[in-house]
Amino acid sequence: MTPRATGLLLLVLTGLGWGSNWPAMQLLLREMPPLAARSYAGLASSLIFGLGALAFGVTLRVPRRMWARLMLSSLLNVTAWMGLATVGLLWLSAAEAATLAYTMPVWAALLAWPILGERPSAAKLAGLVLGIGGVVILFAGRGVEVGLEKLPGMLMLLAAAMLFALGAVLSKRYPLPMHPVAAMVWQVGLGCLPLFLLSPFLEEVQLAELSGLGWFLMGWMAIVALGIAYLAWFGALARLPASTATIGTLLVPIVAVLATGLLLGEPLGLREWGALGFTLAGVLLATRQRA
Repeated sequence: MTPRATGLLLLVLTGLGWGSNWPAMQLLLREMPPLAARSYAGLASSLIFGLGALAFGVTLRVPRRMWARLMLSSLLNVTAWMGLATVGLLWLSAAEAATLAYTMPVWAALLAWPILGERPSAAKLAGLVLGIGGVVILFAGRGVEVGLEKLPGMLMLLAAAMLFALGAVLSKRYPLPMHPVAAMVWQVGLGCLPLFLLSPFLEEVQLAELSGLGWFLMGWMAIVALGIAYLAWFGALARLPASTATIGTLLVPIVAVLATGLLLGEPLGLREWGALGFTLAGVLLATRQRA
């Protein structure tokens, strides 16, 4: 299998993992506050995969010269994304947040040109338009409104999208010469640590009152969304241009809405399936050629 094909499969796996986390989070937030839910699951994921790595003889040692790069990557790829996107939901609906969050391929394309020299091809630009069009179709008519009272949330979501895109581009410019599992363990762990430290000051957590479903959802988030999906994302990013890989993240809101419909009984109609078709066409078009 070629690197491009492998990268595309990893993007699909990323979309399934992150997308399935939306309905899981929607259910879990009925029992846990957002920063605690994300940070507890992230630290658990880092611990589980770290112990697994050691059990299979994978070293977790970080060369001294790599610490600054690792910290920056963790802050951009995990802390900024999870923190800003989560807090921004205090001002925005999920539809509004997703519409702004998944502008990240636009920012990645703009940043990848000067930083990586990835000049966008006509196919990649067409794929970007199709992918963004799929997200617009998906959230059309879902109550997206603009107002000054929503400005803090809008700024947080745009910042989250820009910083995640910057993290993807810098990860290509300055890759971490570490085993993929070790890189995931450190980035997720270090990235979730600030959220864990902030949580007690902003939220009240009652782990003793968490239901069986709540513990299952925490496990799902730790193993799938923050473990396997992040491993797949870093793997896709290593095999594809940064701007192409971020176009693949447009699968996430599509999977999220479809999973929410299937798991939580929300209606699925022509708009949802049409959005999926547009987005898949955009991702396939954007990955049609090697960069």
